[in-house]
Amino acid sequence: MKMIGKVARVIVVVAALVILRSSLVITYPNEYKIVRQFGEIVRVEENPGVSFRIPFIQTSASLPKSLQIYDIPKSDVITKDKKSMIADAFVLWKISDPVLFTRHLNGQLAQAQSRISASVFSSMKSVISNMDQLEIIENRDGKLALDISSNIGSSLDGYGIQVLAVETKSLDMPDDNKQAVYDRMISERNNIAASYTAQGNSSAQKIKNDTTKEVSVMLSEARAQAEKIKAEGEAQYMQILSNAYNDEAKADFYNFVRALDAARESLKGGNNTLILDKDSPITRIFYGY
Repeated sequence: MKMIGKVARVIVVVAALVILRSSLVITYPNEYKIVRQFGEIVRVEENPGVSFRIPFIQTSASLPKSLQIYDIPKSDVITKDKKSMIADAFVLWKISDPVLFTRHLNGQLAQAQSRISASVFSSMKSVISNMDQLEIIENRDGKLALDISSNIGSSLDGYGIQVLAVETKSLDMPDDNKQAVYDRMISERNNIAASYTAQGNSSAQKIKNDTTKEVSVMLSEARAQAEKIKAEGEAQYMQILSNAYNDEAKADFYNFVRALDAARESLKGGNNTLILDKDSPITRIFYGY
């Protein structure tokens, strides 16, 4: 009887532990706990800690609360100018409403990813189909991803899913189209460079013409000023000559000085012979008349 009593107590303790274990709901910081009763959701535990449920009647399941990343399969998209491109992207998302997520997707991440993939592809197709291939290539630095995310909008809210960002890992042309696109881009950049060069040459020529015009004006003004100064000098020179010839003594001295200058010039270059006219002022000095 004592042995039966001990076994009974052990069974009771084990049963109590099983019941206690099945009644505990342990919620971790990075998860939601969905508590169901006969398949219906009765509550959602969002705060970390320990709570209770009715054993054998209520069940609990976990859903991730943390940020999720989903790598979308590569897909072909067509641009506005009818060019084919291969898009490779990933999505950052999280469960915003665990009740809706459980009811509509049965709490399955695989179903959520399928919905996200379809929604993102539809948005990507819509955005890219309204842009030319060159425009898409130029906007791969972030604007394209923002447009795709904005176009998704609230389409997944009904499933309890919030898309935080769509990032394109690569958005490229098929290999057989790449070289043609690169050649066209190079040609367009060369045309732009040629346009800039032509504008620069035009500006340089204008500056050169303006400078030449200014130099011509300055030279003309300088020549005019020089002619004016020369004319004034010649006038003063003529005035000096006139004054010199008005006085007979000055006139004779002036003629004598000029004769000496002429003689000095004649004797340059090794020429030591000087032929003078008998009426020359120097001859008159030598002959004393």
